[in-house]
Amino acid sequence: MRLWPLGTLMGMRYGLVIFDNDGVLVDSEPISNRILAGYLTELGHPTSYEDSLRDYMGGAMHRIHEGVLERFGKPLPAEFDEVFYARVFAEFRRSLEPVVGVGEVLEKLAADGVPYCVGSSGSHERIRVALTKTGLLERFEGASGEGAGARIFSSQDVGRGKPAPDLFLHAAQEMGVAPERCAVVEDSPLGVRAAVGAGMDVYGFTAMTSAEKLTDEGATAVFAHMAELPALLQ
Repeated sequence: MRLWPLGTLMGMRYGLVIFDNDGVLVDSEPISNRILAGYLTELGHPTSYEDSLRDYMGGAMHRIHEGVLERFGKPLPAEFDEVFYARVFAEFRRSLEPVVGVGEVLEKLAADGVPYCVGSSGSHERIRVALTKTGLLERFEGASGEGAGARIFSSQDVGRGKPAPDLFLHAAQEMGVAPERCAVVEDSPLGVRAAVGAGMDVYGFTAMTSAEKLTDEGATAVFAHMAELPALLQ
């Protein structure tokens, strides 16, 4: 756990901003859900792109395995994760882009002295591939004296993924900030639910999910463009 200097946090509404990765930092949800729907259908589990967004967006891999078993009564093959990630990473390296305006948001937080980190359902490898391709990785690498990726937290680090609050609570603890001093930026109902469960304010990004769905899960506020976020965090 690291403790931020008290002067860094005094007078600011939040002591830490936790960003989801997929759909918030990087525009990966259309890519990964298209590939997921296609692969599940290929395996004999008919799944549309809309099905994938509704059932799996924002969740960890175990949620896909559990959902398919419940819906179709048949487990996914042992090699499913490996094949899925290979397909997704190949497409990420070809075409993934950062979410428009997120670089400017991170620059402002850094200029204002507000710590931030990543809290994602994705694996550490997935997060790193995505942030490397989009040029955002260096913004989440450790500061002086910290290890590489010191501000990157994955569902792999905890026992339960979203909608359980474990990941966000883990990130807050490791960053040395109390949950009530944290703000989470999320784009999925599962992620909003997890942040609310952690006792954190959560700002819902509506690029892929309706404002109504995010508000219904308890979002503190919603926004449609990254340029709107800094004002909400004041």
